[in-house]
Amino acid sequence: MNNQELQVYSVSDFQAVCNQILDTAFTGVVVEGEVASFKVNQGKFIFFDLKDKTSSVGCFMMKYALRFPLEDGMRVRVRATPKLTNWGKFSLTVQSVMPVGEGDLKKSFELLKKKLTEEGLFDAAKKRPLPPVIQKIGVISSTQAAGYADFCKILNERWGGLEVQVAHTQVQGMVAADQIMRALKYMNERGEVDVIAVIRGGGSADDLAVFNDEALVRAIAASKIPVITGIGHEIDTSLCDMAADVVASTPSNAAQMLTRDREEVIGQINGDVLRVRNLFNSKVDDILRENRSLVARAKDAVVVKITTAESEISNFMKILEQLDPEKVLQRGYALIRGERKVGSVVNITTSDEIIDAKIEKIVQRS
Repeated sequence: MNNQELQVYSVSDFQAVCNQILDTAFTGVVVEGEVASFKVNQGKFIFFDLKDKTSSVGCFMMKYALRFPLEDGMRVRVRATPKLTNWGKFSLTVQSVMPVGEGDLKKSFELLKKKLTEEGLFDAAKKRPLPPVIQKIGVISSTQAAGYADFCKILNERWGGLEVQVAHTQVQGMVAADQIMRALKYMNERGEVDVIAVIRGGGSADDLAVFNDEALVRAIAASKIPVITGIGHEIDTSLCDMAADVVASTPSNAAQMLTRDREEVIGQINGDVLRVRNLFNSKVDDILRENRSLVARAKDAVVVKITTAESEISNFMKILEQLDPEKVLQRGYALIRGERKVGSVVNITTSDEIIDAKIEKIVQRS
C-alpha cells in the first residue's frame, strides 16, 4: 500500500478517531494499581499515576468525584474511560476510585474519619432516637443477600403487621454507594416510612468498603428520616455506622431493635392484669373490714368487670395469634414484596421458601 492509498487525518481528527475507537472498545474499565504522584490542581482537578511493577498510566478526575482519601503508595481500584488527550498523552478519565486491601482501606478510613469528626458529622447531639411507634420501615439492601433474609425472618417472628418498603441495591462494589444514595433520596422525598434501615451481612474489608464512601456517609447523616444501620458482624464498624442515628451490630439485631417481642407484650399484659386484680382484691379487703355489706356488692361488680376484661384480653390474644404471619403462611398463603408492575422482580415468602419471581402479566379482578 502506497501513501496515496492511506487516509490523511488532521491531528485533531486523528485524536478524535482514536477516542472514538477507545469509546467503542471500552465503555468503561476497572483498573487496579498503586497511586503515585498524587496532586490536586486549582483545588478541583486531581492528577495521579496508577502503576504496577512494569507499567504506569496517568489518571485524571474531578475533586468532587473523590470519595475516599488517597495518598501515594495506596493500592486502589479505579472505574474509568481511556482517552487520548489533545496533547497526545494516553490517560484514564476516572469516574470513581476505591482503596483495596485491608491496610490501605484502614488508612483511608482513618483519614476520612478524622476529617468528618473534625466537621462534627458524628456528634452525638445530632443523633435521633427511633420513633416510639413504628408502622412503616424502609429497607435498603440486596434482597438476594442472607442478611436481608435474616432481617425479614426476625421481623416476622417478633411482630407481624408491619409495612416494609424495600429498595433493592448492590451492597458491595464500585456502583453500590450511588445506588444506596439514590434509595435514601427516594425514601426521603416520598416521606412514607418512619425509619430507614441500611443492612448488609458480613464480609471482607473489601466487601464492606462501600460503607466508608464519603458521599454515602454524608447522605446518611443528612437524612430527614432516622436511619438505623445493621452492617457486617459485631466487630465491624463503618463510617456509615458512625453517621447513622442508631447502630445495630447485625441485620438481625436491627430487626430486633425495630420491633417489640409479641410474646413479651402478651406476658406484660397478663402481668398487668394480675397486678390490677391483686390490687383490687387488696383494696376490697381493706374496705370490707369497714363496711362488709356495701363492699361485698362492690367487690362482686369489680370481679365481673375483671372477668370481662380477662375475656376481652383472651380474645385479643387469639386474634394476635391468628394474625401471626407464620400461621397465615402455613395455611398456604404467601407474602409478596416489591413493586407490582409487569417486568418487576418481586420477593415471595411462603412457609418454607423465599422466592424471587418476575411479573409477566397483571389482570385486574372484576
